[in-house]
Amino acid sequence: MAKGLSLFQKRRQRVRTALKARAGGRPRLSIHRSGRHIYAQVIDDAAGRTVASASTIDKGIKGEASGANLQAAASVGKRVAEKATAAGVTQVVFDRGGFLFHGRVKALADAAREGGLEF
Repeated sequence: MAKGLSLFQKRRQRVRTALKARAGGRPRLSIHRSGRHIYAQVIDDAAGRTVASASTIDKGIKGEASGANLQAAASVGKRVAEKATAAGVTQVVFDRGGFLFHGRVKALADAAREGGLEF
């Protein structure tokens, strides 16, 4: 039997702890990546609510691209940035959620930056 946390869970916990230390009251852009889809949320931890969210399951993105490629991740990043800026959020902390900053995660982050979010 395996004791403790997996390497992924340890990395996720380490990343989240570091984010809390440097967040400075800013909301966080949290992502989750699966084999088929990618999800992004802008979360205000102080208020305990989700400000904006987007994923490859959404109707507007679902028709544009497949759920598991760079183009879809960029679409999700752009959509979540639009929704967040409409809600008045321009600065966020990027929470990669234990995933390496490479590929779809990087594409989503770059598209969110181009969409108007600063992190």
